[in-house]
Amino acid sequence: MGTEIERKFLVTSDEWRGMAPGIGYRQGYLSSSKERTVRVRIAGDTAFLTIKGKTSGISRMEYEYPIPVEDASVLLRELCDQPIIEKKRYTINYQGFVWEVDEFFGENAGLLVAEIELEEENQEFAKPPWIGEEVSADRRYSNASLVENPFCQWGCR
Repeated sequence: MGTEIERKFLVTSDEWRGMAPGIGYRQGYLSSSKERTVRVRIAGDTAFLTIKGKTSGISRMEYEYPIPVEDASVLLRELCDQPIIEKKRYTINYQGFVWEVDEFFGENAGLLVAEIELEEENQEFAKPPWIGEEVSADRRYSNASLVENPFCQWGCR
């Protein structure tokens, strides 16, 4: 069984820019209830189907499987809830940890979020200077929620 332990933060400055190249992502949801999400994602030239369980604290079950990009394109266009999430992801190493900065476009333009995956919920880590408020517990910032209630509809911070 796979487990994801993830914390999510708002990004407060552009100091991270130039630290890593970005990869374009398109993703959508076949199911997005509190109990489970089923996501289709194209990242660069690869595609995945991901199944995630209910979140408990900052942990949840996660299973991810590669699928053909052509199949993912059809699923995103024909079966996934709209709008599709469009973003660029930058993977940045900082003091022994990997941070993923997501820069959103389309209906979620203007949103910048950074995530860190941990090995245990109470694991300590250093925050880069461009990390701001933690939003791990705020469901609005989950990608599945951004489909239902895009960032541009909340008055864009």
